[in-house]
Amino acid sequence: MTEAAFWILTALAGGRQHGYGILRDAEELSDGAVKLRVTTLYASLDRLERDGRIQRAGEETVDGRARRYYELTPDGREALKDETARLMARARAAEERLATPPPAAFRPGTVGMSAVVPL
Repeated sequence: MTEAAFWILTALAGGRQHGYGILRDAEELSDGAVKLRVTTLYASLDRLERDGRIQRAGEETVDGRARRYYELTPDGREALKDETARLMARARAAEERLATPPPAAFRPGTVGMSAVVPL
C-alpha cells in the first residue's frame, strides 16, 4: 500500500469526507509529514475506488463547485487494518532490536584478546 493510500484510508476511517477534508486530515494525522497534492489525491481516490476500498458517498454543490464525498468500504477498512498490523509488526521488530545491546565489536587489545608483543 502506498503512503498516500494509507493516509487517505486513515482519514476516511473517521467517516465520510470530501477531497479537501481528506487532504487536511492526512496532513494533520501525519503531523505534517504528508502533504498530498491534489493530483495525487484524486489519482489515488480513483484507484482506491476501482479497487473497491472506497466508494462515493454523495455529492453537493458549494459555491458553484461540485464536492464529491467518499467513504471506506468494508474491504477498505480491512485493508487498512492489515496495513496497520504490518506496520506495527515492523515497528516491534525494530524496537526489540534496538532494546538489545549489540555484541561487543572486535577491537584489538580488548580483554580476552591476546596482545601481540614485538620481540
